[in-house]
Amino acid sequence: MTGAYGIAAVVLVVLATVLIGALGLRISRTTSDFYVASRSVRPRLNGAAISGEYLSAASFLGIAGLLMLHGAGMLWYPIGYTAGYVLLLLFVAAPLRRSGAYTLPDFAHLRLGTVLVRRIAAVFVVGIGWLYLMPQLQGAGLTLQTATGAPDWVGGVLVSVVVVANVAAGGMRSITFVQAFQYWLKLTAMLVPLVFLLLVWHSDGAPGVTDRPARLQRPAVVRIDQRIRVVSAAPVAVTATGGVDGREYHGTRLTLTRGDHTFDAGARIGFPAHAQVPTAVGAVAPSALQWSSPLVNGVGSHPLYDTYGLILATFLGAMGLPHVVVRFYTSPDGRAARRTTLVVLALLGAFYLLQPLYGLLARIYAPDLALTGDTDSAVLVLPERLVGGPAGLALGALLVGGACAAFLSTSSGLAVSLAGVLSQDVLPSVGVRSFRWATVPAVAVPMLLTLAGAHLPVAAVVGLAFAVAASSFFPLLVLGIWWRGLTPPGAVLGLLAGGGGALAAVSVTMIGWFPTGWPNALLAWPAVWSVPVGFVVMVVASLATADRIPGGTDEIMARLHLPGPDERGGAVRTEEAR
Repeated sequence: MTGAYGIAAVVLVVLATVLIGALGLRISRTTSDFYVASRSVRPRLNGAAISGEYLSAASFLGIAGLLMLHGAGMLWYPIGYTAGYVLLLLFVAAPLRRSGAYTLPDFAHLRLGTVLVRRIAAVFVVGIGWLYLMPQLQGAGLTLQTATGAPDWVGGVLVSVVVVANVAAGGMRSITFVQAFQYWLKLTAMLVPLVFLLLVWHSDGAPGVTDRPARLQRPAVVRIDQRIRVVSAAPVAVTATGGVDGREYHGTRLTLTRGDHTFDAGARIGFPAHAQVPTAVGAVAPSALQWSSPLVNGVGSHPLYDTYGLILATFLGAMGLPHVVVRFYTSPDGRAARRTTLVVLALLGAFYLLQPLYGLLARIYAPDLALTGDTDSAVLVLPERLVGGPAGLALGALLVGGACAAFLSTSSGLAVSLAGVLSQDVLPSVGVRSFRWATVPAVAVPMLLTLAGAHLPVAAVVGLAFAVAASSFFPLLVLGIWWRGLTPPGAVLGLLAGGGGALAAVSVTMIGWFPTGWPNALLAWPAVWSVPVGFVVMVVASLATADRIPGGTDEIMARLHLPGPDERGGAVRTEEAR
């Protein structure tokens, strides 16, 4: 644990967030400032802000943990997260900005002219946003618990309070400056410790992943959060505090014999250097070939299907994430939206280059995390394991600060997008006051769900949110922008079939009704079937109701694709229309 160092890092990041947010508050005056920063954010600033909010708990903590446990197949997460912006650049960014909308339901209403489509789109925005917020709050709890020993609910509550205060005070204008700062903080927090970690790894002889059972390179203490059964492949000497095999120990040295053992909740097991780490009953550590080869080792029992489900969800899901799409409305024009996307691709690529190295180092130096399932903390524990002393504590504190920035920036972006939809489509009035009130349920609901529900790996939960987004808004945006034949009945049925099917599958997965086999694979990675279903139903239903094409469709399509002389012809949505 980084202790006082970690607490100081969290305090500094929170103070910086509040102070930069206050700077934005001073220039936030109008309704447009709160919803879309008056459509005046330039590409470099906007690109940094989008990158800041996009690099969430899944990116900062979850990817390295999944890479540590499952190997190179999990590289599809960062590849998919980044590649999704190529599709945004090619098909969506400029036309969406020219639409003049404030939110995704706004766009749906503008394009199809019916309140029903708008209401359904609003439900999906809120569902995706809440599903995406839950792992941010869960990750915040994990980070503070790892850094300070505080209960895991403290981090989620802290992030919720700061986000609600910042977003309610300054809206999109304020959050833009905060998120741009937090991107550079996250990149620095990842890059600086990694330099020192690689130097230590090199001085150790550059050990790699092998087919031999996982052994600790350095001494480690494993904290057991819940009672587990483990299998030791060979005798190993440990120092135990707490319940082991039905007996209580208090810093006692003992030898775990070959075979099964039980660790009680709250136990602390100290392993010496080069100790062979036991494995949890039922768990199988990947071989070196599996660990280094994509498409061989997936998360579940059907790795190839899982991989394609992950690819489709992450490639296509970015287009439907409400907190990402809303930022393109802040660009001055369509050309600026495209340039913003290019900036985002460069910034995300720079960050994601670091994750495989953290995953490799965690596999070598922290294999014990797989024993307890705490793989999301891999990034945070490496400085103490490899560097140690005050330097290790300082580097760990820097990572804690970066993780805190990840939770705050992504949660802030989600809160802005959710508050915009709730204030326009749920609350009885619109405007700045309604926007501020809407930030409370936008954050409070996922916080309560996180406190009450079972925890999944943060990257896995974010992957589920991507699957729902890909199945609902990807078909709606692509067809709505590029096919004049889309009709309101087609959009409604497609959203319900694709997005509704994915949302139902995600809900069943989180409940845990089908933990193994093909039912689990189909429900845990629904994008393989739910995205085609959404597209096919939307197209077939539109063709069957071709007489229901809204009036004025040709004018709207021209607005989306034919920019005016100053590339601002799309920003024609007036306050009177609201």
